[in-house]
Amino acid sequence: MTLPDLALPQAAQDLLFRQARTANTFTDEPVTPDEIRAVYDLVKFGPTAMNSQPLRITLVETAEARERLLPHMAEGNRAKTAKAPLVAILAADADFHENLPTVFPHAPGIRDMLHGQEDSRTSMAALNSGLQIGYFIIGVRAAGLYAGPMTGFDGAGIDAEFHTGTSKKTLVVVNIGHPAEDSWFDRLPRLDDADVITVV
Repeated sequence: MTLPDLALPQAAQDLLFRQARTANTFTDEPVTPDEIRAVYDLVKFGPTAMNSQPLRITLVETAEARERLLPHMAEGNRAKTAKAPLVAILAADADFHENLPTVFPHAPGIRDMLHGQEDSRTSMAALNSGLQIGYFIIGVRAAGLYAGPMTGFDGAGIDAEFHTGTSKKTLVVVNIGHPAEDSWFDRLPRLDDADVITVV
């Protein structure tokens, strides 16, 4: 079956998806916080429920901060995190509702309504931060960089180290940079659309 063309040019499709890979090793070429700010300036427009935008990003740039992070990474993720040019801790902020008067102004009572509903806010923050993490990884690729997202870590330990006194909960740690030679494994199979899409 021949599928219709997409509006996005083929080269951009390849950059973001078909040729993009999860990098495990990186060159020494630096990545700056300003580059990630540029990525965020693009991906912040991705949709979230009630425009809640609960994702919070901590960029681990200094050697001192890296040493604080590494003990909380799983052993298999520690060495590559130590060598990555830049590391981002991506967390969900359950206190996102404090910003709703600004980002969702047409529902002026929503912050107060959610104030005492911590469980609901935590669930909503996790789901919508997950969406934003996907946008973030695509944004990193759009910048010509490669991402190595990881969930192998002690989240409570990272939160105690970097998020004390906040409602942030770490979801993903992402190594970011330019890929070294043989940076990734062979591409694994993807499910066919017939296995995923049901038309009713």
